[in-house]
Amino acid sequence: MFTNDSADGRGQVGIGTLIVFIAMVLVAAIAAGVLINTAGMLQSQAEATGEESTDLVSERIDVTSTVGIVEEAGEDDPEALDEIRLTVTGAAGASDIDLNQTIIQAVGPGGQEILTYHDDEHNFDVEDPGEGEIEEGEDPILSETNGDLVITMDGDQAPFEDDEGNAFGAGDTATLDIVSPSGATTQVELRAPSLFSEDGEAVRL
Repeated sequence: MFTNDSADGRGQVGIGTLIVFIAMVLVAAIAAGVLINTAGMLQSQAEATGEESTDLVSERIDVTSTVGIVEEAGEDDPEALDEIRLTVTGAAGASDIDLNQTIIQAVGPGGQEILTYHDDEHNFDVEDPGEGEIEEGEDPILSETNGDLVITMDGDQAPFEDDEGNAFGAGDTATLDIVSPSGATTQVELRAPSLFSEDGEAVRL
């Protein structure tokens, strides 16, 4: 004899199958949503990382010349440098760079110091080659309009002065890491010549 399934039995099987199907659809939808959100987060992180990497390359400060000014005769040490001068400009494609927000990590005969823009002998100052020292209250901005600027540092202050009180002189070396507001770093090696030929002259470092 054959047994026929009742209508109720077939209905229960149909409802069960429908519930399983709906559950599978919901699980798939949730999984798809998670994947989409994850992909969006990864894309945002990649874009942010790309922008940071671009800033580290383009928002860099380029140093076009490094010179030292020998102390004049009659000064404390005419064989030492009274001033260290860096001519700087923004890297190609850089936007405006505020030297007021720039730091210099300097390592020299007297150890290591972090220098900031400030009109005192212990930090660095900024000059406009055509107009002289930047006036107080004006921000020293590197831009295509302003052109090059000159960073000045005292040779008889730390870290350029050695532990015995001698200013940066013949044969001395120093390393500068110039860090722009975006975090881009430019490293500069300074090496004073072994002999200075004339008081007050500018020597290439």
